Amino acid sequence: MRTIVHRHLGKVVAGAGVAVAATAAMIAVTLPGTAGAGETGPAQGRADRPAAQGRGDQERGGPDGAAAGENGAAVAPGVVEAPPEQGERGTGRDPLTGDEIERVAKIALNRELFRASEDVDGDRGPQRLGVELAEPEAAELDTPGAPRRADVTFYDYDDDTLVTRTVNLDTGKVERTGTQRGVQPPLSRAEQTEAARLLIADPLGAGLKADYQDATGDELTSPDQLRLSAMIYRAVPGAGDAAVARCGEHRCARLFPKVKNGPWIDARSLVIDLSAGKVARLDR
Repeated sequence: MRTIVHRHLGKVVAGAGVAVAATAAMIAVTLPGTAGAGETGPAQGRADRPAAQGRGDQERGGPDGAAAGENGAAVAPGVVEAPPEQGERGTGRDPLTGDEIERVAKIALNRELFRASEDVDGDRGPQRLGVELAEPEAAELDTPGAPRRADVTFYDYDDDTLVTRTVNLDTGKVERTGTQRGVQPPLSRAEQTEAARLLIADPLGAGLKADYQDATGDELTSPDQLRLSAMIYRAVPGAGDAAVARCGEHRCARLFPKVKNGPWIDARSLVIDLSAGKVARLDR
């Protein structure tokens, strides 16, 4: 009978909407507490131990650039939805309402951006990261009734570009678009799920699956079986980890998986390169 070894790894703030930039120079990464777990501490298991066999590259697209489905079949390209009606609106510096968020997100995703970009799953259209109330223009700081604007951020996995589009909520028009490379905001829930899917499917995920089975008696086959926290990983130039040298230019993640109602599983030495669809181990 295999035994899961426990040790105190400290505490960090973590959750679905919280992520912190990490670097290859980090000597130790702390795991969140074990809220909801029937354990006295996090589990340090075999999630970061190598499997005996290698892994081929993941296919991220089908013929003619179409995304590949689970059975290898090409996925039909999606379409850009028309923005909904105005719905509930805020005023001044009030937080964006749910209606405003959905409306500006659809306005920001025009047909040109949709066709020229790719999300974390390899489907057409950029990965939506967030929608936030934009800061007012300098000339409008003391202007009553100044227009409300929202910044909508997307990540284009086709060329590893962060796209920010500012939408005027009064006119419903995009006022400006900014693109940046090498900028890595916190991971969205969809990206965390994809990172877990890649890890589960990879030979380097054998330890994760073994620890899950030890803790539950069941086979781990889907990210839905885990509670996930994650953080962006950036490589440090000259650190020697060739497998993750492009992390920072690429969008890479470190996962902190947790058995639902159970312990955390230590996967700190593994990095998931979402841009390349690959899993790598950090040099010790």
